[in-house]
Amino acid sequence: MAYVRSCCWADNTVARDLLHAVKYDGWRRVAEDMAARMARLEVGDIAPRGARILVPVPLAAGRRRERGYNQSECLARSIARLWGAPAPVDLLHRTRETPSQTRLTPEQRLHNVSNAFQVDAAQVKRLGDVALFLVDDVITTGATLNACADALASAGARTICSITFGRARDPRDAAATKGNDSTWRFG
Repeated sequence: MAYVRSCCWADNTVARDLLHAVKYDGWRRVAEDMAARMARLEVGDIAPRGARILVPVPLAAGRRRERGYNQSECLARSIARLWGAPAPVDLLHRTRETPSQTRLTPEQRLHNVSNAFQVDAAQVKRLGDVALFLVDDVITTGATLNACADALASAGARTICSITFGRARDPRDAAATKGNDSTWRFG
């Protein structure tokens, strides 16, 4: 994965409340405002606007039925409208139900989502040389985004980045600077 760009720290009270509202309280419309901010994230020269595809992180079928929607899909579709980019919801699939990651350790999170995503390699090849932007509401350890990126890379995707609304702090993070977007770079 090239990098992850996030709008804000998830431990900020307002951000935490927005993330909770869109994820657990059914506030789908707030995703549009969150996505508007995400769409303004600087993504550098990774890909021109015409060569970007947004890929929402898929929910497990049971969790989707329970919520009635996928918050990552809501975010991806809103960003797609603003970027003028496609956001196919059938490119990446969750292959199995996984327990919620909320209370898992980083090691448990890695194991939980290992091989939990699948991609149709033929569909990825038809996309050509584009940058895929995984879209999720929040990044905590990076386990889910990395598992998704691994599935896409195994199917032949070359450029994979991620954008999230929130980012959980890691003890190794530098002190926050007001007004700056947070960035995580993965090797």
